[in-house]
Amino acid sequence: MPRLALYTFGVLKSPLAGPAPLTHEFYDVGGAIYRKISQYPGYLAHAEAADGDRGSLFDADWGAWGEFAVPSWYGKGRTVETTALAATLSLWTDLRPAFEAVYTGPHREALNRRYDWFERTGQPNYVFWWVSDGVTPTWRDGVSRLEHLHVHGSAPHAFTFHHAFAPDGTVRRGCHPQG
Repeated sequence: MPRLALYTFGVLKSPLAGPAPLTHEFYDVGGAIYRKISQYPGYLAHAEAADGDRGSLFDADWGAWGEFAVPSWYGKGRTVETTALAATLSLWTDLRPAFEAVYTGPHREALNRRYDWFERTGQPNYVFWWVSDGVTPTWRDGVSRLEHLHVHGSAPHAFTFHHAFAPDGTVRRGCHPQG
């Protein structure tokens, strides 16, 4: 049975290692949110660095999730001291559980504050796509799909909650915040 991959990407206003109080707040909130999301029915897994070090994203060993990659529009640093981004890569059983995890509870509260932490880039900040059972999506897959979404809009290859597709490529209704 196909599984749903979700890649998220945001450019932070200050480096991860920086002293900005909002960056520390984002990390504190983010850790709690990820623990909560991992308990949602329909959540399967997310990319984690083998050594658990969140400060060296580019040099970390991500195992089956592949080498860490970022969209072409990311122009900030790539060292532990200068990296200013937040990215996730996860697997879900379907759109509805992902929707519930994103738009309810603590994650919804964090979404309401996203512009405190993140720059407005004019680029999409998340993308979905279907993967075959047993396939682990990679960071490069996520970047490729996000860039495709930016250039071409939603399609079965790369889509959003607002313009979603079923695994067979047909339009999917009822999986967005207004639906």
